[in-house]
Amino acid sequence: MTIDLASFWNDHPLGRLGITLAVALAIAFVVRRVAYATLRRLARRHPAVYGMVSRASAPMEWLVPLLTVAVALRITPDVDSLRGIGGLHQLLLVALIATVTWLVVRCIGALEDLTIRLHPIDLSDNLRARSVVTQVRVLSRSAMVLAVLAGLAAVLMTIPGVRQFGASLLASAGLAGLALGIAAKPVLSNLIAGLQIALAQPIRLDDVVIVQGEWGRIEEITGTYVVVRIWDERRLIVPLNYFIENPFENWTRRTARLIGTVFLWVDYRLPMAPLRMELERLCREAPEWDGRVCVLQVTDASEHAMQLRALVSSADSSRGWDLRCRIREGLIAFVQREYPDYLPTTRIRWDGARDGPAAPAPESGTGTA
Repeated sequence: MTIDLASFWNDHPLGRLGITLAVALAIAFVVRRVAYATLRRLARRHPAVYGMVSRASAPMEWLVPLLTVAVALRITPDVDSLRGIGGLHQLLLVALIATVTWLVVRCIGALEDLTIRLHPIDLSDNLRARSVVTQVRVLSRSAMVLAVLAGLAAVLMTIPGVRQFGASLLASAGLAGLALGIAAKPVLSNLIAGLQIALAQPIRLDDVVIVQGEWGRIEEITGTYVVVRIWDERRLIVPLNYFIENPFENWTRRTARLIGTVFLWVDYRLPMAPLRMELERLCREAPEWDGRVCVLQVTDASEHAMQLRALVSSADSSRGWDLRCRIREGLIAFVQREYPDYLPTTRIRWDGARDGPAAPAPESGTGTA
């Protein structure tokens, strides 16, 4: 029994479709293996390509077969006459758009990872690196959001009913667009705030900030919010537009160097010269001191004591906190050891018996009534 392949190809469109799909998948398998071998060889020579290849491997597993099947269906004759082939074309188109969007998002993430590796922020002088990493992270998040939105819009435009519905809405009036704009205001405001933060950079990764009275570091910047790591390991979640619309403190905007203060209350009789010498000694022995500022001054006085303020400088806020605690403990120990009587005291003046007639002395004797 022999099979006439020519007559089978002409008389059986469904079989022709099956053969077409099988050949397309075989071609996709070969193309994918060749492409992966070439990219792996290129990645060995250029390590920067490795991250891109590893990120793009998952969507490429789907993109190559979908492309070959779509091309095969377009060039195969008389396939459009089959029932349900229109739905298959529509499904392939949606899958292709979704896979391309997935690939674009993964490539953006690979470029972000490459830039972060090239600019490490775990260095002492990392201002430039933190600036670049912040820009890349915020812009990459924004680009990912725009890519997903573009992909979703492309998918919706392939559906005739949805496309006609959208056209009728646009032709009816601007009320629908106004309502959509109001509903999307939080998303759009955060997106615009993210672009502003990436360009103007009021904050960067690892910046030390004071937000709502909390001291912390910028740990993460996403497309909608910022994560602030508080000193006690709590996390403060702040919307992006907060840093555009509200004032806050940034202790590392230009440099991480800070001047810290230490306040003490002592008695008026305490001499200042020995205390200044002790402050200088403590600063010289402190590893946190950067050698810039070491000053002791009387900044206030009350009816009971005087207030002393010591100014000491450090390379960053973490060292500054430790230096302030070290100086405070050292000065208190010095006063306790050398001048214990000159700690803050409360003075009370006690006057004896007031002027006036002396009180009568009690009678002596043991008489009884």
